[in-house]
Amino acid sequence: MKYTIDNMQNKNLEIKLRTFFELLRWNKPTGRMILLIPAGWSLYLTPDANPTFLMLLRIILGGLLVSGLGCVVNDIWDKKIDQKVLRTKNRPLAANKISLKTAYAILSFLILCSFFLTLSLPDHSRILCIYLAFLALPIILIYPSAKRWFKYPQLILSICWGFAVLIPWAANEGNLNSIVLFFCWLATIFWTFGFDTVYALADKKYDIKIGINSSAINLQNKTRITIHICYFLTSSFLGLCGFINQMDFIFWSIWLITLILMQKDILKIFPENKQSIKNIGDHFKNQSIYGGALLLGIIFAS
Repeated sequence: MKYTIDNMQNKNLEIKLRTFFELLRWNKPTGRMILLIPAGWSLYLTPDANPTFLMLLRIILGGLLVSGLGCVVNDIWDKKIDQKVLRTKNRPLAANKISLKTAYAILSFLILCSFFLTLSLPDHSRILCIYLAFLALPIILIYPSAKRWFKYPQLILSICWGFAVLIPWAANEGNLNSIVLFFCWLATIFWTFGFDTVYALADKKYDIKIGINSSAINLQNKTRITIHICYFLTSSFLGLCGFINQMDFIFWSIWLITLILMQKDILKIFPENKQSIKNIGDHFKNQSIYGGALLLGIIFAS
């Protein structure tokens, strides 16, 4: 009898943990990697391009906390919308697997953990990172509402993603005074706008029906060329970072290959049809691979 009760308790705990991971999207590593990759670009492009293990650990943990925080906020805002979209209707809040009260409690806990993590940063960078964190938080909190009042909500997400570049640099260097940082930030902004516009194509018909905005809707017949330009600018700005930092052959070889592959992958999602919609998930995963390859190129060439 005791074994049965213990077994049931373990199973209930497993279900709760699975639901918790689904809410934070920690069960989907691609979405976490695609946030951590620009943080890595920034960290290894700094003048002191050899961050300590502790600094790396802080940045990775911070990325996981903030991405989880953003997902919880998104699901709180979009609970009713998610219930109407095939891709999102089984999310924990939309499917009523978790209550709003619990979601708010988890959100508060993640904000608190992120704040204490920022307090753990070195003295020379702590105050600047706290300022950046307080500047980022309201943007992260309002981003999910942007699709209701702004034609290009992907731009708001891009600004959120930009902090994944600013904070690691500030944490390592204690300042933001660098043209390399500016180019890395621009690369991240355009990359995010590009891949999130592709991601929005998957929900385009539902978004039109519900009456919410996305760049995939409002760019109309300019969507494809915009994504091409975004990825080209991403490669160009990272190339400028590499040029200024005098990167070697390893970086430039990876840079050229990823530039070509990024552009080639766009062809698989246009024209829009059933097959192209299926390719969107692969496109998102491929971007994390290309971004990761560029990160490795930066690390090895530093």
